[in-house]
Amino acid sequence: MGEELSVKVNAPIVLSRELRRRAERKEYGFIALSSATEPWQVLEEKYMVTRKCLEVISRYKFPVHCLTKSKLILRDLDLLTEIDKKAVLPSDLRKLERGVLITFSLSTLEKKIAEVFEPGAPPPEERLKTLQRVKEEGLRAGIAFIPVLPYISDSEDSLEDMVKTAKDCNADYVFIGALTLCGAGKKLFYKVLEEKFPELLPKYRGLFRSSYELNRGYQKKLEKVAKKLCEKYGVNYGLSVG
Repeated sequence: MGEELSVKVNAPIVLSRELRRRAERKEYGFIALSSATEPWQVLEEKYMVTRKCLEVISRYKFPVHCLTKSKLILRDLDLLTEIDKKAVLPSDLRKLERGVLITFSLSTLEKKIAEVFEPGAPPPEERLKTLQRVKEEGLRAGIAFIPVLPYISDSEDSLEDMVKTAKDCNADYVFIGALTLCGAGKKLFYKVLEEKFPELLPKYRGLFRSSYELNRGYQKKLEKVAKKLCEKYGVNYGLSVG
């Protein structure tokens, strides 16, 4: 969406200050890396901001949930293994029994479609191989098929391929979620549709209209199909702590 990136080089310092306060009050909880952007993108190789943040997280014994598309996470398996062993879990999440969760994000298993909607990101096959490497190291890892794309990757056959792939990769869990579109992201997405899938543009306009999310009926149907397929293949749907 832009040609420039800002690197928050002081993030580890700010994080250390905040976690020290939380740890002193024993206010432990999972830290998400990252819910808004890729934590292990190309610039991370140079600046190592994410690795430095992991060092802080390990020092204060917080658990962490890593969301990524990148194989660069393999560089930091030493720290993630350390965190997994010594993290303090909040009382309501102790049944997870692990201090590290690693979730790989995909919208499709098809390389050509991924290149259209996720330019610059590692191809799906590479992400799946990275997940398998993470599992070999003994860490808990799963897949977020979020967002699946209406009329592109949300058919029952596509969803079944996704869940079966998760099973074949020994994923510990699967998330499946619908697409949301808003602001500049919505305009950009529609521009891509216009260039690559012009026949779908009217359908998407009809689905979203003035909203940023798909209607509840669509979301409930997607969840129902996803749960059925996960049950069929013996894959955990989401993270169960109950």
